[in-house]
Amino acid sequence: MTIKLITIGKTDNSQLQELISIYTERLKHYIKFEFEIIPDLKNAKKLSEALQKQKEGALILKKINPGDVLILLDEQGKPLSSMQFSDYLQKHMNSGIKNLVFIIGGPYGFSEEVYNKANGKLSLSKMTFSHQMIRLFFIEQLYRGFTILKNEPYHHR
Repeated sequence: MTIKLITIGKTDNSQLQELISIYTERLKHYIKFEFEIIPDLKNAKKLSEALQKQKEGALILKKINPGDVLILLDEQGKPLSSMQFSDYLQKHMNSGIKNLVFIIGGPYGFSEEVYNKANGKLSLSKMTFSHQMIRLFFIEQLYRGFTILKNEPYHHR
């Protein structure tokens, strides 16, 4: 199985980029992981919130292949502990799917078309984080999930 993370817009902060790179490298020991960044929309500030979500949604959907299992990282999604998330990953791996795709939307969330295509929604917290920081948090949680599955000492129970 391949796990793919799709996000909107680049990470400006070099320290966040460095940490994302560290955890991305660590993840490669456990699973094939791809991190794809869709460039920010041009002149996004001139677009309404609805139009921005619609345009970003179209770009996201172009990246989805038939058979992909699409999970949105959304504040209205299901919250999981790290242990529950590791079980969630294991269930998907056991199901025989080829690609598990997680998506972090733009600043206004997802279009209806993306919500309709999604197979599920997860929340990382009830708190709000910047879209740049969530990338790091999610990739670290993926890494943590795999160390839990391998019974490695990274996660303290």
